[in-house]
Amino acid sequence: MNGAILVLIGAILFSAKAVVVKLTYQFPLGAVTSLFFRMLFAFPFLVWIAYREEKKEGATRIERKEWISVISMGIVGYYLASLFDFVGLQYITAGLERIILFVYPTLVVVLSFFFLKTKIHFKEIFSLLLTYTGVGIAYSQDLKVGETKDVTLGAFFILLSALTYAIYLMGSGKMIPRLGAKRYTAYALAISSLVVFLHFALFGRYEELIQPFEFYILAFFMGTVNTVLPAIFVSEGIERVGSKAAAIIGSVGPMSTLFLAYWFLGETITFFHIIGTVFVLSGVFLIGNQKKPKQIAT
Repeated sequence: MNGAILVLIGAILFSAKAVVVKLTYQFPLGAVTSLFFRMLFAFPFLVWIAYREEKKEGATRIERKEWISVISMGIVGYYLASLFDFVGLQYITAGLERIILFVYPTLVVVLSFFFLKTKIHFKEIFSLLLTYTGVGIAYSQDLKVGETKDVTLGAFFILLSALTYAIYLMGSGKMIPRLGAKRYTAYALAISSLVVFLHFALFGRYEELIQPFEFYILAFFMGTVNTVLPAIFVSEGIERVGSKAAAIIGSVGPMSTLFLAYWFLGETITFFHIIGTVFVLSGVFLIGNQKKPKQIAT
């Protein structure tokens, strides 16, 4: 299959996760239980992918220090990011969730400025203004249909999710080229699954494990079609078309979530939602098109 098509399908499937999560909240359960079932159904496939990638000819051995990095980034980038995301989705629409989550490239720029002392140029400042103006526009529209306290709380948790994912990207920059995107992602997701299982064992509500059959179908769909398949498709697509092209194609995510949420959840799409999304996409594109300084081999 063409690499661009793989990335496109992967982006749409992954973005649809927010819609499926919202559908699970129609049943009597909380965020932790929904996340538990997502990772429960995804875990066997993730272990299989990691095992297959590990046995490939030429696969590099993971050193002890590298395992520490993989484990810590799995906890930050997938456990915490997913937990914050699922909690936030209890309070805000799926459409706003995807718009806020998509700001993570701008958060990488901000974090790099504060912790890596990387300079921020005018083009990046302009892109930050565009991005967060877009988020503000979309946020203001949700305030009209929801309680201010709930929308603000939900937006805060989703922003935390984007922040932890940005930290994951910064911490994984050297490891992904060495281990390969698919192998690294499989390990990180599998590790996050184990942490989610531990979290549920300690703090979960066991009575929420018993749900109608329709819920388990949704949970299986969320764990496989919205988690495992997108990870495979996007990884394969990046190998064929490159990360820059994949990022551009993947920008279909926020817009596709708006329409999927409209069809399946009855969420309202306003003119200002679309304007906000366009602002966010424009800002992220400007960040993504920044020229990077050439690396000097040592």
